[in-house]
Amino acid sequence: MKELWKNLKGFFDYEIISAEKPDLHLDAGHIILAILAIVVASLALRGIKRLLTRKMDETDKLKFDSIFKFFNYIVYIIVIIIVLNSSGVDLTAILTASAALFVGIGFALQDFFKDIIAGITILVDKSLLVNDIIEMEGKVGRVFEIRLRTTRAITRDDKVLVIPNHLFLQQTIYNYTQNHPKTRENIQVGVAYGSDTELVKRLLLECAAAQSGVLKSPQPFVLFNNFGDSALEFALYFFVRDSFVDPRIKSELRFAIDKSFRAHKVSIPFPQRDVHIFQSNDNSI
Repeated sequence: MKELWKNLKGFFDYEIISAEKPDLHLDAGHIILAILAIVVASLALRGIKRLLTRKMDETDKLKFDSIFKFFNYIVYIIVIIIVLNSSGVDLTAILTASAALFVGIGFALQDFFKDIIAGITILVDKSLLVNDIIEMEGKVGRVFEIRLRTTRAITRDDKVLVIPNHLFLQQTIYNYTQNHPKTRENIQVGVAYGSDTELVKRLLLECAAAQSGVLKSPQPFVLFNNFGDSALEFALYFFVRDSFVDPRIKSELRFAIDKSFRAHKVSIPFPQRDVHIFQSNDNSI
């Protein structure tokens, strides 16, 4: 037993940092003690998390998990510092020796901490929720995960869009479903001069009424926007519940409008210009 204890003591006293500098002394025992402290802290944090989230719904649990993970890292760092300091390790010397390294790391992690702060802000003020449909830099996606550092959305092309959270604080983001899931969409169409405008209005409304995905309430409506250069310009406005599939609905509507216009002899003109040539009687150069 004495030999075993001697070997264990020798292992625990194994120097990680040279004892030539007493203020920087660090041995294996200190490392093992810090690991044990982290394990105990992890178990305690897990129990606290279960206690706090036992009555939360699934959405609130996901938000709490993201914030709690960041809190865990802070607790682990504090536990390590307390354990090592109470074991006689002079952390001041270690921190002083690593000051330049910490400065470099700080500059490198600026965006990382901006993302963390922005992520906490998003989760707390609920400016963005899972299943929200957003548009950023011309890309439309449905949010399926909000993490502490990044937000992930699936695009209409079934690609994952990973967005650093600090961009939500620096750029204008369109949230299609922040106030309610319904959004208003429109289709622009031009008809030839001389067309029956009331007929055009009726045909557009009939196409909207027959289209799957277009809501009956609020009702679709038609605006006569302008007398264009080559056409009478109309717009069909309608509401959809899921704007994520908006391009598909618009495409089907355009097919239906083209078919209806052909059946009722309503022509859709193309841009054209009249060129008038005048012949001069002046033969001078």
